[in-house]
Amino acid sequence: MKKLGRLLTAMVTPFKESGEVDYEQAKKLALALLNVGSDGLVLAATTGESPTLSWEEEMSLFTEVKSAVGERGSIVAYTGSNSTAEAVEATKGAEKIGVDACLLVVPYYNKPTQEGLYQHFKTIAQSTSLPCILYNVPGRTITSLSADTAIRLSRIDNIIGVKEASGNLGQISKIITEAGENLLVWSGNDNDTFHILAVGGYGVISVASHLVGKQIKEMIDNFLLGKVTEAADIHNRLLPLIDALFIVSNPIPLKYALNQIGFKVGKPRLPLVEADEKTAAQIREILKNYKIDLKV
Repeated sequence: MKKLGRLLTAMVTPFKESGEVDYEQAKKLALALLNVGSDGLVLAATTGESPTLSWEEEMSLFTEVKSAVGERGSIVAYTGSNSTAEAVEATKGAEKIGVDACLLVVPYYNKPTQEGLYQHFKTIAQSTSLPCILYNVPGRTITSLSADTAIRLSRIDNIIGVKEASGNLGQISKIITEAGENLLVWSGNDNDTFHILAVGGYGVISVASHLVGKQIKEMIDNFLLGKVTEAADIHNRLLPLIDALFIVSNPIPLKYALNQIGFKVGKPRLPLVEADEKTAAQIREILKNYKIDLKV
């Protein structure tokens, strides 16, 4: 299996002024992110505004970005849904395109039991040969994937990891301890990455790496080399920027920041709206304090 990498960027989906997906700008952004520290990209997930992308747009995005990236970095396709059948269909489609892995979110709105979650993810994994990464983000899905269910799912060969955005370090530690190498744990919250590395986590699926990818990569590398103090210093220095990127719903602040530094990604799709002036002013002020790695 291809190594996906420790630093994956959950990439925004650029839109044109007309509101259509800007595939050319998506390819440009993908390559730029790989140039500044990202090992791979997660496409069409939360930061990529999956709720307002059609399946056709998502498949086109996977195709276009994969064609641009080639073997330079890994491509993880978000194919999750609260409908198991839809997730199976999307995952099969992404596999045909040639992506390297898929990201599968905990079903939202219908509030399944833990047994329902197990059967949901098992069914999708058995429909594909792609490596599958589970995505636990209870702040958006309400339902949380329990440690016991994640550990149980780790016994399925092609379920290889979990993006953990629960913020529950006790749960995350239990998964790491009991699942071991069967389940890699990527942080799903930038402000948790250092702590998750400290309890044995693997890496991060990052939002902030759009702006400071080299610095996040340096933090991870320092930690792995045993330079824990240096890693902690970078973590602490980046926290105000990370916090600013989540003062309202992601990716509203990030898209504003990218547009502000000259990397045009358009505005979010409704029901998300552009940053209001108060939010925009906060982001402009925080950007003054940081070296931005992304090259326009």
